[in-house]
Amino acid sequence: MLTQQPEPRYLAVGRVLRPHGIRGELRVQVFTDFPEHLAEISHVYLGPTYRRMAIEKVRFHKNRILLKLAGLEDRDAAETFRDQTVYVAMEDAVPLEEEEYYHFQVVGMQVETEDGEALGEVVEVLAPPGANDVFVVHGPRGEILIPAIEDAVREIDFDAMRMVIIPMPGLLD
Repeated sequence: MLTQQPEPRYLAVGRVLRPHGIRGELRVQVFTDFPEHLAEISHVYLGPTYRRMAIEKVRFHKNRILLKLAGLEDRDAAETFRDQTVYVAMEDAVPLEEEEYYHFQVVGMQVETEDGEALGEVVEVLAPPGANDVFVVHGPRGEILIPAIEDAVREIDFDAMRMVIIPMPGLLD
């Protein structure tokens, strides 16, 4: 059984695809719904060691971010960060609106039907491009995929780590 993890210190906002040009810029695949927010903060953190780096410039090009960081002056320096995840500190993340959540906040939640049947625990949140999130639940019925839509999810209680769903036709078959 999973348990709720403590709030992470960092939030992934992208992944370095490759260097861009010869002046040390990084071409970054966007993970966040708010890529423009990177232009408003001063630092990002790279890779598994969360190396802190100052942002010099942020540009947008073909659905990607071009990120210029202090200390990366040429293509070779930028190449060392290929495939690294780009993070922001949680305190620098965009504040969420009511009824919005980060995926890590629902992983570990206990899921039950509105009739009280225990279905298991959220083990993952899928975020397919252009579609709603999907909660992956493991429990006594095996794996259940629950769409994160109002017709299916009745309540999410972050304090109690509990989600109540309305089983749509075919969901539990």
